[in-house]
Amino acid sequence: MNQIHAPQITFTRLSEIAPAAIAAHMSDPVMARHMPLLDGKPWDEATARAFVTAKEARWQADGLGHWAFLADGRYVGWGGFQREDEDWDFGLVLTPDAFGLGQRITRLALEWARADGRIPYVTFLLPPSRRHLGGLRRLGATQIGEVMHDGARFLKFRLETA
Repeated sequence: MNQIHAPQITFTRLSEIAPAAIAAHMSDPVMARHMPLLDGKPWDEATARAFVTAKEARWQADGLGHWAFLADGRYVGWGGFQREDEDWDFGLVLTPDAFGLGQRITRLALEWARADGRIPYVTFLLPPSRRHLGGLRRLGATQIGEVMHDGARFLKFRLETA
């Protein structure tokens, strides 16, 4: 009988990840397909360090922010909650080899959000290029419209957490 290994998922601060790993992740051409805010230039370690500094500042300002995600201790992406006006937006950016972990990581993060009294609902912004939205709907999220963010159009979804 074949057994499937389900990796242990852990969340850690982005500052615990080598900038080279984040730079390699964000420079992967697969990432640009569904990330309209990437400007097409490869990331270097300085770009990755500036990114981490900005995300850590959100932790300081809001008491919440983005994590690095690990599967069996290996970096597989980043994401988390970021305050956008009145909304807590959830983002998830996985390495291509970890795309299959998205539902699991999202469910773990949403458990965390449900335990946090500041988060009555979560929003998700997805580029219109994303065609497979069934996982988001299975979580209970509903599309509430479209928004422009930093000059790019996104589909906006909302999920009640309370």
